[in-house]
Amino acid sequence: MQETREVAVLRFGHRPGRDDRMTTHVGLTARALGADRVVLPDNAGQSAETVRDITDRFGGPFEVELREDQASFVREWDGAIAHLTMYGEPVQTVETDVRDAHADAPLLVVVGGEKVPWELYEHATFNVAVTNQPHSEVAGLAVFLDRLFEGRELDREWADADRIVRPEARGKTVVDASEIADEGETE
Repeated sequence: MQETREVAVLRFGHRPGRDDRMTTHVGLTARALGADRVVLPDNAGQSAETVRDITDRFGGPFEVELREDQASFVREWDGAIAHLTMYGEPVQTVETDVRDAHADAPLLVVVGGEKVPWELYEHATFNVAVTNQPHSEVAGLAVFLDRLFEGRELDREWADADRIVRPEARGKTVVDASEIADEGETE
């Protein structure tokens, strides 16, 4: 069995009041679509708490970390770095190279929140664009992770969930995880 390498997502920059919802959604998207952890700026504490709460309720594993010096985190990263930017190379052109790099080392996916320093473009192993058009960084992260994992993240099993969404064609049903366990015992 092939060893799974870590995928971490770094939200680079956060403007309190303006970026709160977007930073939270970066964390939630990272969690839902296969990353192992998200690293948020230290001024994004509310976003971190929301992502931790969702992980507690809907399962993990998934780690949330707050860091003051994001630039040093990037410089000290021991592995490949994919910086998501509309100025990068098309994801469909570099996805195989990113996957190959990730097979050998952990991968850091950097999602900018405000203007990122030029050094990040230079330090990144890959500058990756999900189209070269302005759009949401959350959408870019989602497409990137889906390409990275080739859709396997959509079948992920969640451990230690308190609540489980029951898929259905219509309606919205969230059940206590113990109900699912009880159903399994009676079948």
